[in-house]
Amino acid sequence: MATSDTSAEKSDTRFFGQPWALVHIFGVEMWERFSFYGMQGILLIYLYFSVTEGGLGLSQAVAGGIVGAYGGSVYLSTILGAWIADRMLGSERVLFLSAIVIVAGHIALALLPGFIGVGVGLVLVALGSGGLKANATSVVGTLYSADDTRRDAGFSLFYLGINLGAFMGPILTGILQSSLGFHYGFGLAAIGMTLGLVQYSFGRKALPDEARRVPNPLPSSRYPLVAIIAVAAVALIAVLVLIGVIRADNLASMVIIGTIVATVAYFAVILSSRRIDGTERSRVWGFLPLFVTSVAFWSLYQQQFTVLTVYSDERLDRNIFGFEMPVSWVQSINPVFIIILSGVFAAIWTRLGRRQPSTPVKFALGAMIMGAAFLLFLPFAGGGANSTPLIAIVGILFVFTVAELLISPVGLSVTTKLAPKVFHTQMVALFFLSIALGTAISGWLVQFYDPKNEVPYFSILGALAIVVGLGLLVAVKPVLRLMKGVS
Repeated sequence: MATSDTSAEKSDTRFFGQPWALVHIFGVEMWERFSFYGMQGILLIYLYFSVTEGGLGLSQAVAGGIVGAYGGSVYLSTILGAWIADRMLGSERVLFLSAIVIVAGHIALALLPGFIGVGVGLVLVALGSGGLKANATSVVGTLYSADDTRRDAGFSLFYLGINLGAFMGPILTGILQSSLGFHYGFGLAAIGMTLGLVQYSFGRKALPDEARRVPNPLPSSRYPLVAIIAVAAVALIAVLVLIGVIRADNLASMVIIGTIVATVAYFAVILSSRRIDGTERSRVWGFLPLFVTSVAFWSLYQQQFTVLTVYSDERLDRNIFGFEMPVSWVQSINPVFIIILSGVFAAIWTRLGRRQPSTPVKFALGAMIMGAAFLLFLPFAGGGANSTPLIAIVGILFVFTVAELLISPVGLSVTTKLAPKVFHTQMVALFFLSIALGTAISGWLVQFYDPKNEVPYFSILGALAIVVGLGLLVAVKPVLRLMKGVS
């Protein structure tokens, strides 16, 4: 079994020191991120650019809320993907089906006009990406035993694949959007995801049997009930939209509320389950402060796709030797640093082995560094159009990247180690719920951003993140006791 501690398992180092099966998950995740970030790189400006510029003409606050709500929904839908994996199909099969749904979503954005394309496309991409994200991470976890010291390095390499796609997506879709129009950019995202689906179709059989196992099978007698609940949920959402409870201008708030409810329910279900023992329950409690820190981090980090996009459109000097860089290209800066630094961090963790900092320390440092990155905007506050030099944003996003590498791949790794056996994929979904909540908050915060008075915005949010990090740093020892041997 893939999670057993065997010498054969650890001797498989064909993919940059990692198991060869990692290459298949690496590939599909790379193309999924190409399509995801390629589309997201032009989504916000598509929503708020005027109709004469090819956009839909929404206000920046409403557009930012939609982008934040969509991003949060992607991670919120990991619950559904994780539940189906744990109870019905197994992680590998859900990953494959999710890739198909993502392709359909990008095709809808490319071919359907106006708000119809946005609505259908974003719903499908959100559902598919949620299913793929939780299960790709879970499948990576099946390639390593719990005490394999290559684990964090493997997740960092997996994260490199994510960011190769994230780097190329905004650049290429940005070129097509600026030269041919938004729908050509969305079309390229569809092509990218199709390539990922084809690649994975050929490689999925090489994955371990553990990736296809259903940890907690749902009795067949309960399938009709699941179908009824699914239909009722879709009907309820449709009714709330029709009567005006869910609107474009409050989508972010709705996602925040939904994510909080889902988080509380998920923690309650796992902690109260009779199928987990005392050690597993303690580890879930130990995950809680990491969850809170993750929310604080992502609520700032995900503003790359909301506030920073507006900032780049209106404040950033994007002229490079007479060429005006497309707005979406700013979103490719962070992946460049990830590509460069992920290997460095992987080498550091591998070299340190058991002497590396514990996960709570990494999380605390990540939150504090993210807060410091927001404070770096302050010297440029109050400037006019084209007043912020590109090199300044490059430097700030470098700090974003250092913070990210201390939280995101490390969080994925520790979640698979802390997860109870019968809630393996659903614990990964809990980590993604922290990203969902942070992402939705990032969209909600757009309404408070005032280019004419930026100091309070950047200083308050930066300080709050630093305080959260300091709080976790102080609590490292009790958190590690709760984690019961997982560090």
